[in-house]
Amino acid sequence: MKALVYEAPYQMHVRDVPQPRPAPDEVLIRVAYSGICGSELSGFEGRNSLRKPPLIMGHEFSGIIADLGERATLTHPHLQVGLPVTANPLLTCGQCDACLRGQQQLCPSRKLLSAMLPGSNAEYVTVPAMNVLPLPSQLSLTAAALAEPVACAIHSVRLAHPQPSETALVVGAGPIGLLTIQALAVYNLSAIYCADLNPERLAMAESLGAHPVDLREWRGPVDIAIDAVGANPTRAACANLVRPAGRVVFVGLHEAESPLPINDIIRREIICYGSFAYNPRDFRAALEGLAAGHFFLQDSWTRVEPLAAGSACFEELIHGSTVAKIWLQPPQE
Repeated sequence: MKALVYEAPYQMHVRDVPQPRPAPDEVLIRVAYSGICGSELSGFEGRNSLRKPPLIMGHEFSGIIADLGERATLTHPHLQVGLPVTANPLLTCGQCDACLRGQQQLCPSRKLLSAMLPGSNAEYVTVPAMNVLPLPSQLSLTAAALAEPVACAIHSVRLAHPQPSETALVVGAGPIGLLTIQALAVYNLSAIYCADLNPERLAMAESLGAHPVDLREWRGPVDIAIDAVGANPTRAACANLVRPAGRVVFVGLHEAESPLPINDIIRREIICYGSFAYNPRDFRAALEGLAAGHFFLQDSWTRVEPLAAGSACFEELIHGSTVAKIWLQPPQE
């Protein structure tokens, strides 16, 4: 099969690789659309410790079931060849304390497609049957490929415990930031603000009802601040812009370490959360929210490109694309 293989920093090429075969409890999915995630951009640059070449990236995807392992057909009879699906790309043990608490994203043996395992930037990908979700009939394959980033947004907002009439700031109007704005809107906040250096992205946020602000001038304060960038200045800004006893959620993984105003955080009793991925409940909620039209990226904010253009698309997104999401499409039969 054809696959887009990350081979070294800034080097990614389409190669012929062996087509995977599903294990007894796995499903083989023919990939329809595979989104490029911000965490993969740092991997492409060689700055992500989880992504070592050679590697097939991609974990935001949709597709059609092409084959099932013999046990998968017994344990998950609702899964059939030809069924449109998406999949939770975070594989966990299901037996540890974290998994039993419903915090599968904290499983110590977790593995993510596109990091420890081959991902969806290929014609086919294998996934455990228990991670595969059939699509609601009204949901397109392109929209279904947003389920993973929507689940990230839902999880981060749940951590913040928004209350009606509170205010929130989202820093970063990339896909996660735009979807986070939509997740916050469900809670009937009095105002949602958004900051981004890219004017096109900031206009997208404004069209969703967020008030655009410039962090160099704006002083807040807000009840909740969510950093969807992960840079030193954005993390510090979130800590500075919440009210006393406000909540900060750190989502962005851009930089591994950041200095923070810890004394101020202590004296103002700022509550800080790290938000990583999602649990199965978040993922199911994402799929339901997409099907209900609560989450979306407008057509003009997205683009579909052939898998062969993958390297150029990674470069474009790193240098500030005017689109929010690029989906890669493998060769279709």
